[in-house]
Amino acid sequence: MPTLPPTASSSSSDHLQPHTEPPTASYPSPTFSPDSVSVIFVLGGPGSGKGTQCAKLVSGYGFTHLSAGDLLRAEQDRPESEFGNLIKEYIKEGTIVPMEITVKLLENAMRAVLDEKKGEDDESGERTGRFLIDGFPRKMDQALHFDHSVCPSRFILFLDCPESVMESRLLNRGKTSGRADDNAESIRKRFRTFVETTMPVVDYFDKELKKLERVSAVGGVEDVYARVKEVLERKGFEEVGKE
Repeated sequence: MPTLPPTASSSSSDHLQPHTEPPTASYPSPTFSPDSVSVIFVLGGPGSGKGTQCAKLVSGYGFTHLSAGDLLRAEQDRPESEFGNLIKEYIKEGTIVPMEITVKLLENAMRAVLDEKKGEDDESGERTGRFLIDGFPRKMDQALHFDHSVCPSRFILFLDCPESVMESRLLNRGKTSGRADDNAESIRKRFRTFVETTMPVVDYFDKELKKLERVSAVGGVEDVYARVKEVLERKGFEEVGKE
């Protein structure tokens, strides 16, 4: 993996407010064009069913699913990773991994998928693809940095779910998942972090950018998926085999 940019614990980007956007002139052109690459952010509290719904969208709509959390967990376990211990500590504490690390891992994963597909879908050889990125962005600086430097997102798909339902799902998952953060103490920390840092992103995309689609994540998997499909169809995405 290419060397990641250095992170600073007190970087000014960590203090961006929901209505504060850095000048776009400070960013280079995005790595991928939104004309050929579609990115949908999938957000929701821990246990809202992001991974489950993304898996169904991959099958139904031909998306590539990238989980920020899975990429970070894989990186922390990679023997030669210089960021493994750092990532492990952030995940254990239920806090957010520095933006530069997460965004670079996502960019690298997208590039690998697009390079593999290059030339398959477009006679010109242009790289095209559809991506669901779940569990990201979790802070405003992540959202702005990704949109400006990697690829402008289409919208946020927000799975809205009460904490009581999410906690029940996570505790049940923790019986078999083996994940260090599927325990009562870590779950409470994750809920608090989500409310304090990610909900401002949701509100900003909703009120300022008008790029939020809110779906109730209460109920069975198929019930939730039916609501998600309504959003995708309204946004112009057709199921695989129907285009």
